[in-house]
Amino acid sequence: MTSVLEWGVDVIRAIQLIKTPFLTSVIKVLTQLGSEYFYLLFMPVVFWCIDEAFGAMLGLVFLFSSFVNSWTKKLFAQPRPYHLDPAVGLAYETSYGLPSGHAQGSSTFWGLLAARIKRPWGWILAILMPLLVSFTRLYLGVHFPTDIFLGLFFGWGFAIIANIWGSRLVKIISSWNIRLKIIVAAAISLLMNALNMQDTSISGVFFGTALGACFLFEKLRFDASSGSFVQKLLRFFLGILVSALLYFGIKLVSPKSADAYYALFRFLRYGIVGLWISFGAPWLFLKLRLAETHKPSAN
Repeated sequence: MTSVLEWGVDVIRAIQLIKTPFLTSVIKVLTQLGSEYFYLLFMPVVFWCIDEAFGAMLGLVFLFSSFVNSWTKKLFAQPRPYHLDPAVGLAYETSYGLPSGHAQGSSTFWGLLAARIKRPWGWILAILMPLLVSFTRLYLGVHFPTDIFLGLFFGWGFAIIANIWGSRLVKIISSWNIRLKIIVAAAISLLMNALNMQDTSISGVFFGTALGACFLFEKLRFDASSGSFVQKLLRFFLGILVSALLYFGIKLVSPKSADAYYALFRFLRYGIVGLWISFGAPWLFLKLRLAETHKPSAN
């Protein structure tokens, strides 16, 4: 394994031969295309303004993929390249390295989005965007090539599985009553917590999002495609504003990391944000007449 990591450092050194201050600044901007901030801004656009059903599926699959990434990192506990050679570190991360979260997240996200776009350029993006994001991680010296390979394998794997069998699974879940849906969502969240007690954020937002989606499709019939461009713009900015207020407001009154209740409050904070995105915001949009409900089926 050491020889593989040493080879990885050699690859990074070779890539960094093109390094310049300007290029490094550009790369640090481009790498944000695979950060959680990008997804926090972009996925609500899909959910609130394009297609709520696809947005729910996209969000839940992405979150499950993120959990697998986080759990696998702790399982392998592999160092970063700059731990072997500090000279290659142009950026720094606090987590373990294998697999790359940026590579896995971008390949999951764009792989799922390509199936919704249903155009050749969508599939091109599904390949090029993860490769671009992955290159930035190598350039910055925060991942070995093997971190990238495994991240892409997991990410595209989740996207392929969801694209092939997702619609069938959605039909099965849709046939359940709301209590069973909530029980299953809670069970998955509890399993996430059991496997990774150190970080309850992903399990919290997964449960909150799933819970909200249960009530959304059962009670509201919110139509994300409805409304004018201005109405959609207002929905996005209002939704994001409240999301930020909830996220940072609850954080201010939550216990610190050394507190015994920190993990519980972290779960609740992320759960509330997820619930707001998948149910609270659509409910408010309907009340403010910024969106419409689905028309009753002619059948």
